[in-house]
Amino acid sequence: MLLGIDHLVIAVRDPDAAAVDLERDAGLAFTGGGRHEAMGTFNRLAFLGETYLELIGVFGPVLVASSTTFAVGRAAMAVLDAGREGLATYALATDDVSGDAARLRAGGSAIGEPVAGSRTRPDGGVVRWVTAFPPLGPDLPPFLIEHEHTGAEWGDEARAARQDFRHPEGGRVRMTALELPVANPGVTADAYGRAIGISFSEGFRVAVGAQALVLRAGTPGDPPVVRLAGDAGTPELDIVRLGIRWVRTPPG
Repeated sequence: MLLGIDHLVIAVRDPDAAAVDLERDAGLAFTGGGRHEAMGTFNRLAFLGETYLELIGVFGPVLVASSTTFAVGRAAMAVLDAGREGLATYALATDDVSGDAARLRAGGSAIGEPVAGSRTRPDGGVVRWVTAFPPLGPDLPPFLIEHEHTGAEWGDEARAARQDFRHPEGGRVRMTALELPVANPGVTADAYGRAIGISFSEGFRVAVGAQALVLRAGTPGDPPVVRLAGDAGTPELDIVRLGIRWVRTPPG
């Protein structure tokens, strides 16, 4: 079952520098990250409850290009090779990636077989997950991910702590919606249906867990919109950074 938006993959040239800039400008603290040693990428993570932002960079382009299983790295490198930074793809969380992928493939989806992945944290801890990928890109449907709920990032203690984590501005920040500019919302909605079984309502909006996905007509270069909710009394935010428009509002 799909649980919500798991994370956004944001391709950047320097994840450490981008994390500093986004904390300064948007008040979001990046507290995790590490290296995909065998796959040529490294990242910084900002957790928004159960959703997170992944700033991903490339340290080994040959490793990225030669990987047959790490589609995220290739999607990120394609954005950087185009001379820009920004959203490369994103993931939806599931509690049964193998079952979901099998069901989707039986219905004609091009989503691939589940693939195990891992990342080593700076403290030596290993984070593990399983993903299933349709073809990826900023204008294409997302991939599916199921985390191994153990260890320093996804164990019960870590997940509970994230629910109360306060960011420098915004307090307990959550992502409420992702709005994607696409050339033709109807065509994109059909592609989502075929790839990952999501059906958009009139207005090209769909709820996934407690969050919303929205498709809107746009042109190349229009920034996707990430809508955030902070605690009462935190400052509102409406800025464009890393090719994304960040909008934060306090509870209404």
